[in-house]
This record gives sequence, C-alpha cells and structure tokens, in this order.
Amino acid sequence: MKFKVIFASVKTDITDTVVDAAKTAGATGATIIPARGTGMKEAKTFFGLSLEAPTDIVMLVLEEHIVRQVLAAIYAAGKFDQPGTGIAFVLPVESVVGLESQLERFKQEVREQYF
Repeated sequence: MKFKVIFASVKTDITDTVVDAAKTAGATGATIIPARGTGMKEAKTFFGLSLEAPTDIVMLVLEEHIVRQVLAAIYAAGKFDQPGTGIAFVLPVESVVGLESQLERFKQEVREQYF
C-alpha cells in the first residue's frame, strides 16, 4: 500500500466542517495542530496587537487511492475558492506505523475499487 498525507491550513471556526467532510469522503481520522500564518495581506492590528484569526493545520494520512476525493471534499468544505480561507497540499509518505487498526479497511476499499 502507498500512503500520502494531506496538510490543510484552515481557520479554526471551520476545522470541524473540514474534518467531517474529509471523513465523509473516506478519511479515517485527522490530527489537528494549532498554528499561525500569514498571507498576501497582513493581519489587521489594533493598538499594535495583531488581530489574526486562529488557524489549524489538519493532517490526514491516507491510502493514495482516496486522496483526490478527500482533497476535493476539503476544498469544497473549506471554501478554498475564496481568498484567505486556507490552503491544502499533498505529500508522499515514505513509510508509516501506527495505522494497524485501519489497514483492514484500507485493504477492503482498495479491493472494491480495483478488483
């Protein structure tokens, strides 16, 4: 099996919506990491204090056959077509441990899709 990881930077108020959409599309779980970020437009300030909206990084390790559909679900749920809503990207995973409880589900999904 080959795995990939999706990293999605989203505003905290839509994190649950994005994770739910990813799960509906086939993801088995997600890790949420609190983060900060900057974009093309700098954050607004008030008396020298930054008014950045809180951000989360949603990390999903997936079997490669479902990556496109999960990424599409994240894109739609996160409204990534609108400026300043977030970004998501996919990276290959060289090796992974700790997914033993999910391997049987991955194998079954691969069988159903390809055989």
